Formats: sequence, C-alpha cells, structure tokens
Amino acid sequence: MKVTIVNKPGTETSNAFYDTNRTPLLPSLFSKLPLGSVRPKGWLKHELDLMVNGMTGRLTELSKFLGPENGWFGGNNEGWEEQPYWFRGFHDLAVLTGDERLLGEANRWIEAVITRQDADGYFGAVYHKCVVGKNGQKVCDLWPHMVMLDAVISHYEHTNDPRVLPMMTRFFKFCRDLPEEQFIPEGSDDFGDGKPFIQTSRAGDMLPHLYWLYNRTEDAWLLDLATRFYQHIAPPADEWLDHHVVHFTQRFRYPGNYYVQSKAAWHLAQTEYWYAQHLSTWGQQPRGIFGADERIRPGCTDPRQGFETCGMTEFAKSFYILGRITGDPKYADQCEDVMLNHFPASQPPDRKGLHYLTASNQPQLDASEQHEYFNKGRQICYSPHLYRCCQHNVAMGWPWYVQNLWQATSDNGLAAWLYGACEVTAQVGDGTAVTVHVDTDYPFEGRVTMILETPDPVAFPLYLRVPRWCRGFSVSVNGQTIDAAPDPGTYLYIERTWADGDTIRIEMPMEVALTQWPRNGSVTVDRGPLSYSVKIEEEWKRCGGTDEWPEWEVFPTTPWNYGLLIDRDNPGASLAVVEKGSVAKQPWTVEAAPIEIKARGKRIPNWGLENETVEELKPSPVSSDQPEEEITLIPLGCARLRMSCLPTID
Repeated sequence: MKVTIVNKPGTETSNAFYDTNRTPLLPSLFSKLPLGSVRPKGWLKHELDLMVNGMTGRLTELSKFLGPENGWFGGNNEGWEEQPYWFRGFHDLAVLTGDERLLGEANRWIEAVITRQDADGYFGAVYHKCVVGKNGQKVCDLWPHMVMLDAVISHYEHTNDPRVLPMMTRFFKFCRDLPEEQFIPEGSDDFGDGKPFIQTSRAGDMLPHLYWLYNRTEDAWLLDLATRFYQHIAPPADEWLDHHVVHFTQRFRYPGNYYVQSKAAWHLAQTEYWYAQHLSTWGQQPRGIFGADERIRPGCTDPRQGFETCGMTEFAKSFYILGRITGDPKYADQCEDVMLNHFPASQPPDRKGLHYLTASNQPQLDASEQHEYFNKGRQICYSPHLYRCCQHNVAMGWPWYVQNLWQATSDNGLAAWLYGACEVTAQVGDGTAVTVHVDTDYPFEGRVTMILETPDPVAFPLYLRVPRWCRGFSVSVNGQTIDAAPDPGTYLYIERTWADGDTIRIEMPMEVALTQWPRNGSVTVDRGPLSYSVKIEEEWKRCGGTDEWPEWEVFPTTPWNYGLLIDRDNPGASLAVVEKGSVAKQPWTVEAAPIEIKARGKRIPNWGLENETVEELKPSPVSSDQPEEEITLIPLGCARLRMSCLPTID
C-alpha cells in the first residue's frame, strides 16, 4: 500500500473511462462521473424525495413559464432562461430518484428539445432566434441555450443518446456562422428590456459545452468558436467585475474556464483575483455569500444584506467546474460553505417554496416591501409562486451537489471530493466497476465509513480530501491506522489493490473556532464545515397562496439581539458543544438541529429593526447593562431566522 499527501492528482495520464480533455486542451485532473453514478443516502436522499413532491417536482402546476405554449415546444412564444433553469435540475432529479412521473415529464421535454431543431442547426424558441429592436438591430439570444445544454449533456451521459452529438454539432455551426452584428452584441435600449443582452455578461457559460463536445469529436473549429465566445464577454463593469450577484457568480469563473484552452496561468489567477477581491469587500458574512441583494451597493456590506438563491446554485456550479479543472480542494470547501450553510435555509423544510434572498443576519421573514434591499417588493417570505428566476433555478441545487460528491481522477482512481452519505459506482484501475458505500452524518459529524464492493481485486488510487478547517485528519484501512498527518487543504492519497469488503474509516475532528470580521469586529462561531446562528424560535404565518401551495412569513418568538461574552483567543473555553443524537431525515430545522452550541451573552436593547430589516452591526465591543444569559446556537443551515455575525460585549 502506497500512502502519500498530495495537493492534487498528477497529469501524467488521462482517465481511460470518463470525459477527459483532448489535446491541445490542458489535461483533466478530475472527470465528472455520469449522472446516476452517485446515489444519495441519508438526509441527502430525503432532500431529493422532498423535491419530487415539492415545488421543483410539481412546478409545471405552478409556473406560468412551464405551460405547453412555451417556446421550447414550438410556436412563437418565449422560451428564455426559466424553462432550462428548471429543467436541468428537474431532469437530473428524475434520474436520481427514478420517479416514474418525473421520468415521463423529463422525457417529454428532452424529446421537444432534441427533435425541434431547425435545418440550420438552431434549436429552442424561435422567438429568440432573431430578436429585432426598434432601431432594426437583430440579435440572436443564445443565453437560453447555454442553460439548456446542461440538461442535454446530462441526458447524453446517462443514455448515450446517438442524436445528441450531431444535434450539438449542428447548433454550434449555427453559432459559428452567425454574422458578427448578431453574435453576442453590446446592449441597446431599443429592445424594451435587457433580455437579449444578458448573454453579453454570461457568454462564458458556453465554454464548458464547447469543450465537452470537442473532447468527443475533436473538431478544431469548436475551439475557435470557444475563443469567439470568450472574446465577446462584456468587460468588467469598473474596478468590480460585475455589480449583479448572479452575473458575478458565473463571470468570475470564465477566465479559469478558458485557461484550459489558453494555458495562460494569469487567466486562472484572474479568476482567483476577482473572487478574492469581491469576497473581501462584500463578503463580510460567513461561508461564502456576499451582500448583493440583486446588486452590490456602496456602503452595503453589513451581513443584513441578502444573497440571491440563484447565486447559490450558480456559485456551486462554478466551484464544480473549477474543481475539476484545477483539482484544488479549496473549491470543494467553497461549495460546502454555500450549500451546507445557506442553501438549506433558502426554502421551507418541506421544499414547497423558496425566498429570493437569504442573509446571515435576518431575524424576520415577512411579506413587507420595505426592506433595506436593492429591489423593493416581496423578497424574503416563502412562496412557490414568486421569485421567477430562483423559482426555477433552485432545482439544480441538491441534484448537482449529489453528482459531485465523487470525481474520477486522471490516474483511473476516485476522489472523495465532497462528503455525504451515498453509494458511488465507477470504473477504476483496469476497468473494473467498483461500488463504494459511504455512511456518514456529515456535516454534523466528522466520521465517515466507506466499504468497497468489487467483483475482483483491483489496484487503483483513492484520494480523500482534507477540508481546510480540519486538523487531525486520520484514516484507517481494515482497522489499521495509516501513519500520515495531512495538512488542511490537501488530499490523502492511498494506492493499493483493493478487495471486496475493504473498509476505510475517516475521522475529522470538528473543533469550535471563531471567524472575526475585520470591518466591525463582530464574530461568527464555527464548528467544522458549519457556522452557527442564535437559535430563534419561529412563528409561521400564512400570507397568501392556496391551501395546497401556501405562502409563509416567519416571525421570531424569542429574543435575537445578543452580543457574545467570549474569549477571542480561546473560544472553546466559553462554548460548549451539545450533540443531540441521531440525525433526522430532515435535519435543517430549528427543532431537528443535530448540534447545539451553548454560549454566554447579553441582550443589546437598542439593536432592533430598520425598514423591517435588522439594523447594521455596531463596532465591537458593545456595552450592555442587561443580565448575562446562556445562548443556544444552531447550525446556520437549520436557521431560517438567523443571527450569525454577533458583536462582542465589553
């Protein structure tokens, strides 16, 4: 058995069984496993089951955009981003759950997309093929196709449908042959709205599709087309890449995505620069979200500023792509930050609705239109009927997270990239198909057990990601402890001939720590991959909708305006972890939170609401003449009413 610590897989070989980059593209470090290779268990499986009969699985009953008259099924109506936003998640949900109703609906949509292709290669709503402005300018809107191709590719990887590669080739020839004046042009006010020009900010979303097809056909002109798309991306807005939250969560990735073709290290560095610059200013709240309730705004950096649900799913997609390109485990950490701390709270526990904005300090979710957000109108109550883009794009969240738990590696091995209960089946080593059964209550605990199932002994490498928060990562194989002490942010590499029944046990100690926010001196309590919020008891009040599909406000019934009494240098001395036992099927609620942390603090009476939004944090330390109390903290993802950036008490 060979054991070592590595920063990423090597590039000496290419995976023989899964999608890998062909020359002249940079070699692939990770390859995505086809849809269905990873099957969830535990709370992750329950999330998908809830989606089947929740908003996503029945959105055709609720959304005016998904009716049979929409442009993806013919006719002259629009078929813009809403339908493919929903469908790329819905399709994968259908396959992962095997639900017959969903599978039938997914097949109906896939057939409409594939079979309704024009002779010139264009597919989709004819409405967007040639949009004409008041001044006579003609634009082909390719943004909807950048989204729908996610679903088409997923369908191919699951079925090997022989129609897909010719269909995509014809479509990209259509894109190649578009006149320059119609291909991703600059914006104009003569079109009534900005829809045809969203593609100028998001043109880089076509790159993964072009590289995917090139890796199967090796048609060199596809790389020329990729460069054309890349060169048509709108320049940075100013010193900030983009002020719009969803634009940014996609756009920061584009130079790093093009890096596989350009091989220019500065392209990857540019992606990392934009991310670091944005988060250091606007991200003054825990776990990777930033203050952009639609747009960043001068002075609006307090953790009361919300983050759009679409931004969560698009951020995660960017992290998956960058993780496969670079092999860097930090992108898995960044994905877990968002998906395990904020995404669960973007929806009610039954997944029968969502809200537009989630903030780290948000003690009330009401239907008021007067919040201190960029957009006025209802933004934070839960509804299955509102929030157009997020209403559809939320579908991608958990199905894509499940698929990316494991990655195939360049040396015909497997990498545990995200931790979660699941089963994964993949070809490794000499082509033997093995299954790894994973049992864990991660992220609430750091114990993971993996049991291999293989028809014959097979040699292959296994990479186990060491999260950036984890010190003391330890592993045993068949009861024998491995003598290795990997640093956070690396992989433990194990190469051996594996046999049926081999068992790997991972221990990731979860220590209590503090994130200290430099702008105002507030702190966030962390433990392992999760940050924690004041436990606020909830009162749910119906504010609209129907009996079957209601809308909800959520109000606090217990105090929330606390400051912490804590030793910044030794937080563990003033914080006590309480493990409540087994993890419920739906752990993301106040009542079912599997972990609580007991802290000490005081109320801050003059810290209240302003325009139905929590007032900004005051610089720490804060004085309070209130009595000292015990405060209970729960994981941020369990808290829909949340206060996680807290001042300290002098």
